[in-house]
Amino acid sequence: MRVNWNYIKMVALLILVVFLYAFSSAKNKDRKVSQPIIHFKGDNNLFLTHENVSKLLIQNKESVKNKSKETLDLNDLEAALNSNQMVKSAQVYLSVNGQLTVDIEQKKPIARVSTHASYYIDDQGSYMPLSPNYTARVPLVTGTVEKNNLIHVFKLAQKIEADAFLKKHVIEIEQTEKSTFFLKFRQCNFTVQLGSLKNLEKKIMNLKAFYNKALKEKSLNRYSNVNLQFDSQVVCTKI
Repeated sequence: MRVNWNYIKMVALLILVVFLYAFSSAKNKDRKVSQPIIHFKGDNNLFLTHENVSKLLIQNKESVKNKSKETLDLNDLEAALNSNQMVKSAQVYLSVNGQLTVDIEQKKPIARVSTHASYYIDDQGSYMPLSPNYTARVPLVTGTVEKNNLIHVFKLAQKIEADAFLKKHVIEIEQTEKSTFFLKFRQCNFTVQLGSLKNLEKKIMNLKAFYNKALKEKSLNRYSNVNLQFDSQVVCTKI
């Protein structure tokens, strides 16, 4: 009887492949998760620290470090991170060798409410809590502000954030009960009476024209109030 060695070799090779796959799978299941690597995307202003993120990476009341890869639920870990009100987005992924990596993008504050409550307004118009780790240099918001109705003050804060002149000079936004606004400038005595946000672009253009003219004339500190509520003119009150 003639032996088919090619057939025997193929069967032996198949058995070897199955054995190696089963062995590597078993070993991979037993592999422990190492200390997580945490990356913060964007600027370096850390409202959250590495320690804060590590504490959020808890599953079944236990740290993820040294846990088996098979017991980790990456979706649960991402959900825990994204539930934090300082986090804009989070991604968690695991390498073959058990390295857990976390990519965190923090929210970006553009104004800080300072009334009966204190918190930030982020660049999406949402609530963001203060952080004990870092304080952002953004305009203060005072007056009448409701956490569930930030749309008007957000629109103005967004304009200030995007405009180099306003971002440099505006240090405070005061909102009234009727959603009209006053602005305070850095190192200036006057208050800017902005009124409503109607014709905002035109009002800002008039404000810049007034400021540059008064700066040139060295008369900025002669005024107590700069009223922008009237069309095509700036009405100033002298001290």
